[in-house]
Parts: sequence; C-alpha cells; structure tokens
Amino acid sequence: MKIYTFDTTLRDGTQGEAVSFSVEDKLIIAQRLDDLGIDYIEGGWPGSNPKDKDFFGRAKALKLRHAKLTAFGSTRFNKNTIETDPNVRQLIEAETPVVSIFGKSWDLHTKRALGITEEENLVIISETVGYLKQHGREVVYDAEHFFDGYRSNPDFALRTLEAAKKAGADVLCLCDTNGGTMPGRVAELVALVKARFGGIIGIHAHNDSDVAIGNTVAAVEAGATHVQGCINGYGERCGNANICSIIANLELKYGHETIGTEKLGQLTTVARFVSELANLQMRGDQPYVGHSAFAHKGGVHVSAVLKDSSTYEHIEPEKVGNRQRVLLSDLSGRGNIFYKLKQHGLEDRLSDDARRELLEKIKDMEFHGYQLEAAEGTFELLVREALNPGQHFFDLVSFDVSTKMTPSKGSQTTASVTLKVQDDVHSATAIGHGPVNALDLCLRQCLSSLYPGISNVKLTDYKVRVLDSKKGTAAKVRVLVEWSDHRRSWATVGVSENIIEASWLALADAIRLELMRLTEKDASIDRAVEDYCWGV
Repeated sequence: MKIYTFDTTLRDGTQGEAVSFSVEDKLIIAQRLDDLGIDYIEGGWPGSNPKDKDFFGRAKALKLRHAKLTAFGSTRFNKNTIETDPNVRQLIEAETPVVSIFGKSWDLHTKRALGITEEENLVIISETVGYLKQHGREVVYDAEHFFDGYRSNPDFALRTLEAAKKAGADVLCLCDTNGGTMPGRVAELVALVKARFGGIIGIHAHNDSDVAIGNTVAAVEAGATHVQGCINGYGERCGNANICSIIANLELKYGHETIGTEKLGQLTTVARFVSELANLQMRGDQPYVGHSAFAHKGGVHVSAVLKDSSTYEHIEPEKVGNRQRVLLSDLSGRGNIFYKLKQHGLEDRLSDDARRELLEKIKDMEFHGYQLEAAEGTFELLVREALNPGQHFFDLVSFDVSTKMTPSKGSQTTASVTLKVQDDVHSATAIGHGPVNALDLCLRQCLSSLYPGISNVKLTDYKVRVLDSKKGTAAKVRVLVEWSDHRRSWATVGVSENIIEASWLALADAIRLELMRLTEKDASIDRAVEDYCWGV
C-alpha cells in the first residue's frame, strides 16, 4: 500500500530548541528531500517570519522532480474576514501547490486560546479550507490536539473534521500535539475517523511519551495513509516522530511503499547531512541511520556477526545506506569507497600503494574527528589526489591573523598568508570581516594571477562543531564550510584544536579541489564521488 510521506523538518523541526537553518540551508535540504523521494515538503510558515517568506520566494526556482512544496499556516483569525486575513493571504502568495493549515479541535483551546464559541470555530475552519480550495490548492488539514480534544469533547472534535472535510480538505491529519497519547488509543481513533470520513487520513505525532514512531505505525495499521515527521526526530520539546525510522519501518517491516526500496539506500546520508547543516551532533544510537546502529563491540557478538550478520542485525544495513562496524577491530566498511571506484572503472588507475595510502588516510582522518558524510568536497579531493599523486598546486609557508578591538570602532581583522606556488613564493595581506574572510581573501590574492578560475568559487556557509565539550576551550573543533561555483554546491571540512587552523584547512582544501577540477575534467570521478556522497 502506498503511504504518503510529509516531511516537516523545515517547519516543525525548526521549532526544536537547538535547531536553526538559514534560508540557504532550507533550500539545500528541500532539494535533498526531493531526491530522497519525500512526497510533501513543508517549508515553513510564510506569515510568521521574514525568513520563511524569503524561503518560499526563492523556493520557486527549485527543480523539484517529485515532492510537492507545502506552505503552513493557521485558519483565519476570528476578527478578520477570509479575504483580509494576512496569514491566509501569505499562504496564497507563497504559490505552493499544497497548503497545510491547522485548526483547533480541542474545546479547551477554542474557548481559552481563541476566545470564541465552538460554532465560530467551525465556521473559521470551513471558510479557510474552502477559500484555499477556491484558489486551486491541495489542502492538508491538521486537526491540532485532536486526541486530547476527542477525550474532552468527542462530538466537537469530530465536527471540526467534518467542517474541514465538507469544505474540501484533501487530507484530514490527526495531531497528537502534546505527545501524550498511547499507540492503542491512536489506532482506535484513527480507525473511527477512517470509517466515518473515508479518504486520506494522516497522523502527526510528537514524542513527549517516547512513542511517536509507534503511534505513527499504529495509525497506519488502523488505516492512515499519510504520515508526518521530521528528519532525525527534530521538533519542539521532545521532538516530532522521526521520519527516517517511520520510512524504514513501513518499507522493511510492513511492506508498504513510501519512498521506494531503491531510494531507501539514501536514508542514512540524508539524515547525517541534515544533522551537519543543523550543526547538531547526531545520536550514534539512532535506529537505522546512526553510526552505532550496526556497530558491534562485544566479543560474542563480533564472533557471530562476522560469520552471519543476521545473528545480531535485524536488517542488512546497506538497505538504508548504513554500514556494519566492528568496533573491536575498527572495521567500519571503508571498502565501499573502492567498490564505487571499481564500479566506475577507476580502481585500476590506483596502484596497490595508492589504494593503501588512501585507505589509511581516511582511517586517520576519521580517527582525528573528520566526518565525510556532509563534506563531499573533502572526499572528492582525496579521490582526485589519489588518482593524480603528482599534481600539487601550492603549499602553505605561513599565515598570521590578528584582530584589533576598540570600543569605538569595533573589531578589525588583518591576515597575512605566504604560499609556495610552482617554486615561487607569493604573499598577500588583507583586511576581512573576521579571520576566515581575511584568510580567504589572502589565499585568493596569492593564487588569482596563476589560477583566475578560482574567482568563481564562493563561500556560502560556515559551521563549527565542538568535538569534545568536556575539554572546554581546549577541545578539538570541526569546521564545515559550504561552497558554490554557481553550478553546484559542496562542502569541505577541517579539524584542529585551533579554530583558525581548522578553518584554514577547510579553505585550502576547497581551493585545491577547484584547481583539480579546472585542470582535469573527469566525468567518471564526478559520478563516483556523487554516488559515494549521496548514496552511502
């Protein structure tokens, strides 16, 4: 059975305490969710803040091949007419094919939060849904607090659904907004609603009782065919239902179709990619996609799993794009790199020594805190360097960064960089908006006369992750820098106890990569790198 997936990472997920995405982040994530095969991508609430309004303006240029972009909002305010309500107007102006609106289904919220009668609330729901349908939108109606509302006043909760349904709502989505309902009760009420209203019934579960995924699966078993959730379970308070686990459970345990088994192998990479953009440490023990989801350490486990992985693994990790790891001997599946190179006819271009050196380098980088899931640029550079060992563009001789701070003028950062380039020494000094910008300007000045093509590469985002917070300011940091050359985007990574050094490593690698791309156009390398970075 087809189960429609509705991802709200970019809206409900950003309500999580530590979650924040730039507009650029949201655009990149939306494209990745589309590639994953998600059916609906809820991009935000255009009537609530300038960032979401800007996102929907820029999202019109996205080339979505499968997903339907969805704008989120509320039913009209009681004091406004439907034609003059600013929130509803913003939903129309977002020009998305789908609109998701929430309305009150709990009499407590109707009386106390809205301060209106039950009948007035029903009119508001009906008018808002009907108005959006008149403007040609597919409408997902989110019945906020439905399960709490039904417990308080069953008749009113069902009448709110009836108002939305009669007005033309395409989906009736039942929301466990407070996250306090148990799976058995969810299944009971979903079955009741399905029998009464028919059509597409959805489920939107929060994880306050740690059963959001269970509630979602129970809802599907009871007849729901529309599931909502967030990548990695991000969301307010204890988070939303984790759509990664929902997809894997429905596909692998129940045989339903969500994104399709051919897309399922992207699940791990997308989950880790989103965590990197959110600048949040991903839980290692997260089911299906976590680094530890298929990791084995105990001697008995290791002995058995090396003979037959099914002894301690409930699925083949490759089905969700993850990999088996034997912690005792540090066998973490790096052979898939060589598999991808061989698949595209590149393995023969590496000698035994080159293959061994590449493998050892990746092992060493991972040991020192590098992660390549969201740093496809760094991985591409490693592959290109292994295939072209004699190709070298520049070496750092030294750099110096100083920041002067005065109460009246604020801060001013000056950087000086000296490089050895083709047996010559090039130096540059620049004033920048902070140390990273100043170093970037110096690096380009040193190289631009010899390699003018690097001017097309622009830094678009910069993130810092502390790797061991227990060490305080002496901890290692991982710097992830995102780049664009107006055709594609990629990221490079640097790790050091010194944040400036980590930033320099990421900056220098990005420029080295672009220089290698400019000097050797090799489509087979591009395909191998793309397969690894997007599919592993």
